[in-house]
Amino acid sequence: MPDVSAYPLLRPKRKRARLHVPRPSQQQIRLGAVLLLAVALLAALLWASRTPPQDAKAALAEAQATLQAGNYSAARNNARRAIEADQRSAAAHLVLARALLELGEGAAAEGELGRVRDLGASVPRVLTAQARLLQGDAAGALQAAQGADAVRVRAEALAAQGQGAAAQALLEDRVRAQPRDAAAWTSLGQVRLAAGEMGGATDAADMAARLAPGEPRALTLRGEVIRAQFGLLAALPWFEAALRRDAYYPPTLIEQAATLGEAGRYTEALAATRKALLAKPGSAPALYLQAVIAARAGKVELARRLLAATGGALEGTPGVLLLRGSLDAATGRGEEAVTRWRRLVAAQPMNVAGRRLLGAALLRSGDPRGALDVLRPLALRGDADGYTLTLVARAWEAAGERGEAAVFLDRAAAGAQGAAGLFAPDESLAALVAGAATAPEDPTYALGVIRGLMTSGDRAGALARAQALAASAPRDPAALLAWGDTLSAAGRHVEAATAFERAADLQFDEPTALRLVDALGRAGKPADAAAALALYLGQNPQSLTGRKLLGRWQVASGRWAAAIETLEGVRQRVGNRDAGLLADLALAYAGDGDGAVARLYGRAAYRLQPMNAGVADAYGVALAEAGEVAGARQLLDKALALAPGHPVYLAHRRRLG
Repeated sequence: MPDVSAYPLLRPKRKRARLHVPRPSQQQIRLGAVLLLAVALLAALLWASRTPPQDAKAALAEAQATLQAGNYSAARNNARRAIEADQRSAAAHLVLARALLELGEGAAAEGELGRVRDLGASVPRVLTAQARLLQGDAAGALQAAQGADAVRVRAEALAAQGQGAAAQALLEDRVRAQPRDAAAWTSLGQVRLAAGEMGGATDAADMAARLAPGEPRALTLRGEVIRAQFGLLAALPWFEAALRRDAYYPPTLIEQAATLGEAGRYTEALAATRKALLAKPGSAPALYLQAVIAARAGKVELARRLLAATGGALEGTPGVLLLRGSLDAATGRGEEAVTRWRRLVAAQPMNVAGRRLLGAALLRSGDPRGALDVLRPLALRGDADGYTLTLVARAWEAAGERGEAAVFLDRAAAGAQGAAGLFAPDESLAALVAGAATAPEDPTYALGVIRGLMTSGDRAGALARAQALAASAPRDPAALLAWGDTLSAAGRHVEAATAFERAADLQFDEPTALRLVDALGRAGKPADAAAALALYLGQNPQSLTGRKLLGRWQVASGRWAAAIETLEGVRQRVGNRDAGLLADLALAYAGDGDGAVARLYGRAAYRLQPMNAGVADAYGVALAEAGEVAGARQLLDKALALAPGHPVYLAHRRRLG
């Protein structure tokens, strides 16, 4: 038998093993079918949602259309899509540059203009000038801004250099030659608004909005003017209209956020700042507004971090100086706070809040003479508040002048006795007159001379100067306010009210509204005063001063329940250190028949200002309502001793018997 190991083919065949594959169940078959269907559907969805090949011409046309429509954010995005489809499209790069300029992104716009040149296309010089101006290079912008189409950029560059009068002249010539140039009207309105020329700013903003009813920049300017004229809430619809055209237009989002914040609508304001940061990551104004909101909520460290995130872009501006100083003071950095507030007062000498903060900080740091120098213009006013007068008294005490300190302590105890007056200047009258002679066309110097004349006691000279200024600048609110203030100081309240009404027609802000209400009240027109106050509060419901005054009017008219609601709302926000507020609450509760609560408020007010006639009267009325007749009689007699012949105090005393 042959060797089978040598002939393997001769080996006996083995039985081949059969692989057993189990048959799937019906349930498994159904599950597999479902999975296959799901995969097929997913593939179909991915195929349907894929980005189709971009048509460069269609994308460019869409970018140009959205740019023309004023939707600059969409134009930027559409232009970028056009560039993705055709990176060598000079037209697409140019549209992108124009959109970036409208959005305020100067550096990015200049980069796109460079790409246009690299592609062999020409770039209008006006666009280069605009890009340089947005980057803070006003001199470079002026150098590049040549030709008739660059007038607007030249004017804006001059304004950035502090040459507001020259900028206005250029723009006024432009709109006379091209009365339908909406962009020029918008720039003119912005320059006038910055100069405080509300009448001219209103005219320019109206014309810009009429010529370009869908242009965000023009609509935003109209909102800013309306805010100055009629209040915070009146401006919001204009900002909303601009955002309907371009939902991510950064300047409008910033103005909207600032307005909402001032109106006390912090949640909405915060939402607007977040949207602004989406539109322009790292936006310094948006971060600053968030820092303000955080500081008002007591979140000091968060506010500091947000300010640091701005990278110093807004450093040196009044708002940042005020906020940084407040944050420094809150964290024990007294010297840093003083330094910042000194810069603030130097930049804005009539900033009352800044002076109070600086004066208090200097007093705490051991510099009473420095505190007196800062607080002097406030303390010399007839309407100086008790806090300022107390600070001045403490400063005189620290300086060793107890006699002077006693004078100001008495004034603080008596409360404000006079009407709002002109702000005393820091410079001498001779220096002010010399300054006005060097710039006869600048009303700022004229206002300084008027304040100096009033402070020196030359009321007739101040009246003559103020009247001449108001005649030469009939649409300048500052000139009309100065005229009204001098008339008030002279006791001519009817004429003062007329001057303040004219100022309010141009700019109805809190200082103007309060002056008007005070003058109308002193002129014997309480109904007109109440109407003016109601109009102001209708657009500015957050105004503490306005609401406090409203409560006082409600007390005077016997509307006790309304007065209690108004004044308690103010007290919840400011606390229990305002003697006038507490006295008004005492009168309101007494009038409403609640003698027990009235007595509590009257006593608290009297502790703060025992030599204030109004406080003594209110405490007396409260005690009378509580049934303590003897004590009431003593207090009402004291009120009449402090203010002999006062008709209201006399009526209260006679009623007691």
